[in-house]
Amino acid sequence: MTTQEAILGHVSRETGERLTAYADLLVRWNARINLVSRPDLAQLWPRHIADSLQLATLIPAGARVVDMGSGGGFPGLVIAMATDAHVTLIESDQRKAAFLREASRVAGVRTRVIASRIEAADAGPADVVSARALAPLPQLLQWGVRFLDKEGSCLFLKGKNADEELNAAHADWRMAVTRIPSRTDADGVILRLSDIRRVTDHNHAAGR
Repeated sequence: MTTQEAILGHVSRETGERLTAYADLLVRWNARINLVSRPDLAQLWPRHIADSLQLATLIPAGARVVDMGSGGGFPGLVIAMATDAHVTLIESDQRKAAFLREASRVAGVRTRVIASRIEAADAGPADVVSARALAPLPQLLQWGVRFLDKEGSCLFLKGKNADEELNAAHADWRMAVTRIPSRTDADGVILRLSDIRRVTDHNHAAGR
């Protein structure tokens, strides 16, 4: 059994049809736009789709999701196809943003695509902010907190350097951290971060 067959056997028929239509479109567009690297294209289902699908079970019903740096749709568009979340995709590359709009249409999901740099995007408030293979954790927090609802959380897919990134982030941030082992990468982890607050903000407030 291929990875694609295994994935399709564990999702609903509707989600499977959406994912298949999306994957077919991505392969066609990838000939013109570098949505995923050519070596990765052969690993599209296990490396990108399955990895992104891990987040679907962590998304609350009807949640508002802001996905930063969506690129070829990972993880934000996959989340939209596998859940009933209201997903906003932020992607600064105009060609990739065009792909995200077309992929949303082909897959039959409603998303909001913002073709803008993350720091300039007008999005949120979100129940969940997500990102994958985008930037180190301190930068993700810097970008993401302004989109996050007070009771919201961040879901970031990270690799073997997750603990180092957490240590770096703790210089400026305090947060509740839940580590969820990746099912697709032996060295990977999903970081669920909540109750996020900036240390410097707290210190300034205390000094006033």
